[in-house]
Amino acid sequence: MTTSETLVIPAPAPAGAGTRPLVIGLDIALGITGVAGTGWTDIIRTGDRRAEERLIYIVKTAASYYRHADYVVIEGPSYGSAKQTGHDEMSAARWMVRCDLHRRGIPCAVVPPDCRTIYATGKARWKHPESGRKLSSAEVKGMVRDAVYERYGMPCDGAGRYDQADAYVLLAMGLDRLGSRLADVPEDHYRALAGCQWPGLGTRAVS
Repeated sequence: MTTSETLVIPAPAPAGAGTRPLVIGLDIALGITGVAGTGWTDIIRTGDRRAEERLIYIVKTAASYYRHADYVVIEGPSYGSAKQTGHDEMSAARWMVRCDLHRRGIPCAVVPPDCRTIYATGKARWKHPESGRKLSSAEVKGMVRDAVYERYGMPCDGAGRYDQADAYVLLAMGLDRLGSRLADVPEDHYRALAGCQWPGLGTRAVS
């Protein structure tokens, strides 16, 4: 498939129906990258690698998962993050993966972190139901992980558990947009799909 081709989008299929396109979800990070495909998750550890060596390792290892993919969905930058350390290298990692996908002719969507959280949990920002305290980023990531287990039956445990869960949500969003939904989600979660750009998929309205 080349980037100039337009994919034919069927109507959303019931959960578990038919042959699914090969979609890979990637939550790219400098330390542990989450990877997901239908029914599985994995992580890419960079270990002691640094700078150019680390970036090349991320791209080469990620490519071993997506080289035959029909579509790839990656998480975009978190501009609201308070910690700026590593942002330049993170941006490089993301763009190197995108350039490699472009070279291979594999369409790629970049999903804003808020859209990923909305698709998984219904909202991007959460407060404690009793105290009204704003939940921390770690607590919201825990909610995403719980949603992945409850909705898809994927237990994301151990090192990189939040990265695995994020990647699985990205995968689910990509399959949903391609008309091959993994599982039904509450109606108000679907607005997350409209908040993303889906190269190669035209402009069909998202219901």
